[in-house]
Amino acid sequence: MITIDGVEYNPEDLSDEVKYMVAQVKDIDEKLGHLRFQVDQLSAAKTAFSDAIVKGVTDVSESTEE
Repeated sequence: MITIDGVEYNPEDLSDEVKYMVAQVKDIDEKLGHLRFQVDQLSAAKTAFSDAIVKGVTDVSESTEE
């Protein structure tokens, strides 16, 4: 069964065009999920690099003060 706007439909009753669009939406949802995962990975990597930059600058500042 496929639910569209709260109504369940038997896939066999749908036109080929609607079946195609349903497949497109499912594929897009999967791609969006993968992209969200990649954004999370990239955000974590950016944070790690930013933290490393701050630490590097702090280390340099502390060593020049001595």
